[in-house]
Amino acid sequence: MKDKRVLYVSSEVIPYLPETEISSMSFEAPRMVNKNDGQIRIFMPRYGNINERRHQLHEVIRLSGMNLVINDLDMPLIIKVASIPKERMQVYFIDNEDYFKRKATYADEDGNFFSDNDERAIFFAKGVIETVKKLNWSPDIIHVHGWLASFLPLYLRNYYGNEPLFENSKIVTSVYNQGFDNTLNLDLANKIRFDAIDDDVIAPLENPTFENVMKVAIDNSDAIIIGSKDISEELVQYLDTLDKPILPYQNIEDLEREYLEFYKTKVLQE
Repeated sequence: MKDKRVLYVSSEVIPYLPETEISSMSFEAPRMVNKNDGQIRIFMPRYGNINERRHQLHEVIRLSGMNLVINDLDMPLIIKVASIPKERMQVYFIDNEDYFKRKATYADEDGNFFSDNDERAIFFAKGVIETVKKLNWSPDIIHVHGWLASFLPLYLRNYYGNEPLFENSKIVTSVYNQGFDNTLNLDLANKIRFDAIDDDVIAPLENPTFENVMKVAIDNSDAIIIGSKDISEELVQYLDTLDKPILPYQNIEDLEREYLEFYKTKVLQE
């Protein structure tokens, strides 16, 4: 992986959020690439339950200050950054007062799913892409983890389809069993239509279940990694119909070898 650039876009990363399969892999995968002389950037949302003082987050003024249009509203983009101790890895945080100030990730203290999680996911996807454009950093691989990050493949392939910076970037999506019940906001498809993305691309999002959100991410990706031992049967069957490289679930002891080999031979096809 020497000198290869890998962009990690995740809904969760340790040590900033509790340990889950997603937050763990969003730490381990970049660490593996870093260790093998690759270049990495990590992006995640700046949820209000992340302790900024303890983790020493600070705003990057030169990257902040843009407005992103979400469902016909101008939403200010704030970029913060922190370093993971002992790992020499920087994490960029996508922030906005309206979407991410609340002291929780996906649901309130009573377990009620936030009704604007769909807009938060759109804002996160656009925020990452706009920030990487400002950094002028062209990734060889973009690896997406977690459903809140899963609109990034859709937007990159459609809304930003003519952006030269990502012309040769390969998108990998990891599929986990960490999803949500019921659906995202039922108006989601209309909000994405506002960005002039074709109806046929977003058809599954008319019924925005976890599985349908992931199907759209999968459709717009070049390769898939199974991140959980057991994923939903609906997604298993969907993946079986595809002609794309798929890396099965890996045990921790095989992780580094299998991930790096998959990146090199299946994703980059060196």
